[in-house]
Amino acid sequence: MEALINYLLQFGDLNEQQIELIKERVSVIALRKDEYFSEAGKIPRQVGFIVEGVMRGCYYTNKGEEITRCFINENSIVVDYFNFEASTAASEYIQASTPCKLIVFSKQDWDELSHTIVGWDNIKHKMVQQCLYRKSRTGPVISQDATTRYLQFMENYPSLTNRVPLAYIASYLGVTQQSLSRIRKSIR
Repeated sequence: MEALINYLLQFGDLNEQQIELIKERVSVIALRKDEYFSEAGKIPRQVGFIVEGVMRGCYYTNKGEEITRCFINENSIVVDYFNFEASTAASEYIQASTPCKLIVFSKQDWDELSHTIVGWDNIKHKMVQQCLYRKSRTGPVISQDATTRYLQFMENYPSLTNRVPLAYIASYLGVTQQSLSRIRKSIR
């Protein structure tokens, strides 16, 4: 819980009473590897804070090909925010790439904090902006060659190369697993 509070305090001030209210509004959940936090076709109903583990955002092409769009690791919020706020069906999945432990807010509790804590909307806005900025900066640039994309992945996500399945990394980079294996061998 302390990690969540420290995370929130980066974005604004909260007094002890507000912190206690936040603690009362959350629950802790565990997800097994490959379990979904949010699914395409369903309305996202919670905001999570990752205490342990790695999650990924992914979708399927019209040919059924799975594409990993981003990775989210510890000390980050995870939510399909636009669909969560609008209460509309998601078009992507958020899936546990490793076993995960999360602190979650339900939609109702998330909204109630906006009505109860002065400044909560400002804190939310700053958190979402940071997530969107991070997501936009860490995506692979498809015009680059595959080796450059992998090297950038290692720079952006140094702790993930040995934590998530190679299939997810290959999907994120837009290469086959065989190509990724060759790239990894060539740069050792």
